[in-house]
Amino acid sequence: VQLQASGGGLVQAGGSLRLSCAASGGTFSRYVMGWFRQAPGKEREFVATITKSGGSTAYGDSVKGRFTISRDNAKKTMYLQMNSLKTEDTAIYYCAANDDFAIVAVAYDYWGQGTEVTVSS
Repeated sequence: VQLQASGGGLVQAGGSLRLSCAASGGTFSRYVMGWFRQAPGKEREFVATITKSGGSTAYGDSVKGRFTISRDNAKKTMYLQMNSLKTEDTAIYYCAANDDFAIVAVAYDYWGQGTEVTVSS
């Protein structure tokens, strides 16, 4: 499966953005999907994941209550709604796909190219 992330940009602190991850070349609904992010000089960080059906989700502690992951299997697309953005949310955001539910980057087999999010103060 190929993944294409989009929707990043520059936003002021307190604002919102919605990221999208479009899949092609595979059966989207067979994959657990996840979002990760990597800020300059830091390790890749788990943001959120969603099960194949969309029935269950999990979030990293730093984004709980502010970010919402969702998916539309008919459109082969996953989303990340980001609200109440903080400067520390600035990073490149990557979408990823995996056969099994996981919150660690090494478990994911397929990765998109990343979309950059910059939150200004």
